[in-house]
Amino acid sequence: MTPVFETSGSLLAIAALAAYLLGSVPFGLVMARVFGLGDIRQIGSGNIGATNVLRTGNKPAAALTLVLDAGKGGIAVLIARYALADDAAQIAGFTAFLGHCFPVFLGFKGGKGVATFLGTLLALFWPAGIAACVTWLVVAAVGRISSLSALVAAALAPVFVTVFGMPQAGLVTALLAALIFVRHDANIKRLLKGEEPRIGGKS
Repeated sequence: MTPVFETSGSLLAIAALAAYLLGSVPFGLVMARVFGLGDIRQIGSGNIGATNVLRTGNKPAAALTLVLDAGKGGIAVLIARYALADDAAQIAGFTAFLGHCFPVFLGFKGGKGVATFLGTLLALFWPAGIAACVTWLVVAAVGRISSLSALVAAALAPVFVTVFGMPQAGLVTALLAALIFVRHDANIKRLLKGEEPRIGGKS
């Protein structure tokens, strides 16, 4: 089922732009500098997300990055829903995710979007969000590979949204999940070769 549009096009455009700019804030880069870790883009995998921040060995910085990256997706959804309607919330969540992956402030070279995806899903429809987070945790506990956990959680997210009763969010969730796979192209290749680093390891 596709989403029903209730909000005017101009307001949807404003919500989309504002959410994109919020999503573009590179919290991993900010936290690395605040904690004196240097430029996170020159460390480990070069990614600006929490997993790469964790590779510095600084768990507080990684935890804050995780919370803030998730929060920007969730906040974008909640504000858009409160101020406008659910259609705006879905679009805001999507563009916040795009902002994280392709941030204007970093020349459109951003992270892979896992935390922002989960934060967005939690705000859009919390039962599906919790199910996706639990899936991530279970796969991570068993396999100790962050990318594998993200891919499994993303693949199941559209199913969770539909089964738990919000099929109107199925399209945006499927698009977000597809982008997670696109952003993890290199990780998928390493997984197939058995070369993907484990959680907490050095790249």
